[in-house]
Amino acid sequence: MKIAIIKYNAGNIRSVSFALDRLGVEHVITADPEEIRSADKVIFPGVGEASSTMKYLKENKLDELILGLKQPVLGICLGMQLMCSHSEEGDVKCLGIFDEKVKKFELPSPNSENIKVPHMGWNALVNVNSALFDASLEKEYVYFVHSYYVALGEHTAATTNYILPYSSALHKDNFYATQFHPEKSGDVGSRILENFIKL
Repeated sequence: MKIAIIKYNAGNIRSVSFALDRLGVEHVITADPEEIRSADKVIFPGVGEASSTMKYLKENKLDELILGLKQPVLGICLGMQLMCSHSEEGDVKCLGIFDEKVKKFELPSPNSENIKVPHMGWNALVNVNSALFDASLEKEYVYFVHSYYVALGEHTAATTNYILPYSSALHKDNFYATQFHPEKSGDVGSRILENFIKL
């Protein structure tokens, strides 16, 4: 079993690597197309800004590479948002794996107490319905850091409620994605990563 973590101009790649180390899973951080294509599984993590990152992916033909992958692929945080059709962050066309659009959180009112953007912290997963999750993960808490969200849609694989209900995970064919950070979500996140590894 070999897992490739796609190397590009985004943060958070090392924390995913450390999480796989903790699970004892062989992996490589790489931008080499052949190494990525030959991997058993691929992880597309990210923290950063959508439009500049899409520009980088296109310039390096990583967009075409990701779209052509046939093995299980896991997008994390910005990785999930870039797998959608469009992001309001920089008004950019994304990879289009999922039809959903990425929108910016709007506060219910300027004086909203205890509600801040970005959404940072722990929140629950509900209505989990993907091979990434098993029934024991319903209502478990995971860690989020994001100002943009994906609305509920046909590819929603888990829901979280912050300001409004939104997609905390997506699934279509061999593509899986989480808005939260499994690599920063303790034992629950480790179980989700293990489920991905077992696919």
